[in-house]
Amino acid sequence: MAKIEGLHHVTAIAGEPQANINFYTGVLGLRLVKVTVNFDDPTTYHLYYGDGQGHPGTIMTFFLWPGAMRGRIGTGQLTVTSFAVPERSLPYWRKRLHKRGVDFEEATSDFGEEMLFLRDADGLQLELISCSNADPDRIWERGPVPTEHAIRGFHHVTLSENGYERTALLLSQTLGFKQIAKQGNRFRYAVAKAAPSTIADLVCAPEGRSGRVAVGTVHHVAWRTATNEEQVRWRGTLTKLEYDVTPIIDRQYFHSIYFREPGGVLFEIATDPPGFATDETVEHLGTSLKLPPWLEKARPELERLLPRIELPRIAGGKADEAA
Repeated sequence: MAKIEGLHHVTAIAGEPQANINFYTGVLGLRLVKVTVNFDDPTTYHLYYGDGQGHPGTIMTFFLWPGAMRGRIGTGQLTVTSFAVPERSLPYWRKRLHKRGVDFEEATSDFGEEMLFLRDADGLQLELISCSNADPDRIWERGPVPTEHAIRGFHHVTLSENGYERTALLLSQTLGFKQIAKQGNRFRYAVAKAAPSTIADLVCAPEGRSGRVAVGTVHHVAWRTATNEEQVRWRGTLTKLEYDVTPIIDRQYFHSIYFREPGGVLFEIATDPPGFATDETVEHLGTSLKLPPWLEKARPELERLLPRIELPRIAGGKADEAA
């Protein structure tokens, strides 16, 4: 039987590539694990960040649209992406963010979690959640953040809906999630043992203004499935339920199907294999522009059109703090 293992990746839209790289590697301390292009619009970058190995459940990706208009965060969207950090690490992160001029708010979640709320350079909403059960292997060991405080993949995502019931049914009756908590208009669902990177919060906001996808908003969220065979079964299941599911698409580092859930959020189901070390070694992830075979002949033209970027430097075994 096909299973959803949790979050695979979150894809958002950003503006200037260098500001995006500087924030996610230099401030948050994630690894740039892949520099490629948007396969559907190869004149723009697609950047992937994650842990040292590029494990599913740690991957934040961006389509880069320099000069594009800002979007509007609202209903029918993934509105907050939350990362897991170790317990007792928030004092370190408060100092780090303050030193780098990043505004943040200290808060306690509806479910009692201590956290910091912040925005990236384009206004994308993020949280750092203090938790005791984040996977210690899901870090970037050579990043600028000490390993004892480093981000350990996703904690959860927040989906904002004008009406949550049909989305809740999709999660619970089809995708295998269980409701594990409720507080006010927020409903928490999880798969497996409700560990970080397996959690989705639904927020019911019937009077909320609908979002508009552009710079500073999330484009889609991807859920993990273990194999290509399971993905085929997922496509069959969703098609029978009359979701408008795409064909299986080769994204080079995983295979994907896409559909919109009832509240309007674009869902993807992505395979764990083959992973990011297919066209460069783990040691050299994210160190050069990688193109799929069908775009290699266009490399000279694409390199001319793409904005120049400075990639993070690894100096003395650690990512350069100046990145």
